[in-house]
Amino acid sequence: MLVGGHVSTSGGLVAAHGRAVEFGCESMQIFNQSPRMWRPTNWKDDDIAAFRSLMKDGPIRSVVIHAVYLINLAAPEEDVRSKSLESMKHAVRVGEAIGADGVVFHPGSAKKDPLPEAMERIADALTEVLDETSGCKVLLEDTAGAGGTIGRSFEELASLIQGVKGANRRRLGVCLDCCHMLASGYDIRTIDKLSAVMDEFEDVLGLNRLACVHVNDSQMPLGSNRDRHALLPKGELGREGLAAFLSEPRFEGLPAVLEGGEGQGADLQQVTLAKELREKGLARRKRSRAAKKGRRK
Repeated sequence: MLVGGHVSTSGGLVAAHGRAVEFGCESMQIFNQSPRMWRPTNWKDDDIAAFRSLMKDGPIRSVVIHAVYLINLAAPEEDVRSKSLESMKHAVRVGEAIGADGVVFHPGSAKKDPLPEAMERIADALTEVLDETSGCKVLLEDTAGAGGTIGRSFEELASLIQGVKGANRRRLGVCLDCCHMLASGYDIRTIDKLSAVMDEFEDVLGLNRLACVHVNDSQMPLGSNRDRHALLPKGELGREGLAAFLSEPRFEGLPAVLEGGEGQGADLQQVTLAKELREKGLARRKRSRAAKKGRRK
């Protein structure tokens, strides 16, 4: 697992990389443009080249992009849909340019429309995005389930992926956020409970689809359907739940990105704490395996 955090791109990509190194990150996440504006950022070629050089030789082993919050590929309104499509295409092209391991995005909201129709619009939009871009993966993030948001269950994510047409569907993946998982009703607060949930994920979606995880504690309880991040480990997951998530064997090798909470972003203290909780989770799993082996004897 590559523990890291979301960092600001103020000053450019090289500056963002420097922040990630300062925070002790092994992976990093950035916005490709302002997250609450449609206007795309035109990244400079020399900044991209310098960033790729740093990624090749430096301590950060993975970068992912988070697409802007305004995107709603389920929108029936033509202006919102058109802007969402262009923003997604821009994000994926930036991802390919910087060598990102994926572009994370929120699938969208059905609002008052029937769910099947909204999901079909998302699948059609993703087909277009993938057909008009290349290389970089597109990662659907699970949602907390508020309102008409889509992607609140493994089954919904699987249906979206299956609805995408063509060979480019292989570029689709999933980013799991532990705060969203808890809020949408997946109890992942212990090692055994998380293991059972990941067994379900593997059955429904297949482990090959999982490309990234977000490590966020939750201010809201299990099944609340409310997306409110808490700083580690001050939320409903707490130390035990976070240690379980950070030490899950099926997450090995993946970028594990902290996004912060309560108005504060990821920083050195939070990244360091996440690494400590991971080690505690790994030690707990080792003791559990040893105890089970002893009982079998």
